[in-house]
Amino acid sequence: MSFIDKAKNAAEDAIGKAKEVVGDATDNTDLEAEGKKDQGSAGVKKVGENIKDTFK
Repeated sequence: MSFIDKAKNAAEDAIGKAKEVVGDATDNTDLEAEGKKDQGSAGVKKVGENIKDTFK
């Protein structure tokens, strides 16, 4: 996994966490769910990149 991919995944995860916190604080369930989705997406990408690294 390249440094750039790791940084992008970390940024997506951080943005997702921020959305989740803001959504929870403002009782905006849509924003909270979007944040959780972003975090899940970043996690899936991280696993995929780790699998690619394993088979290099």
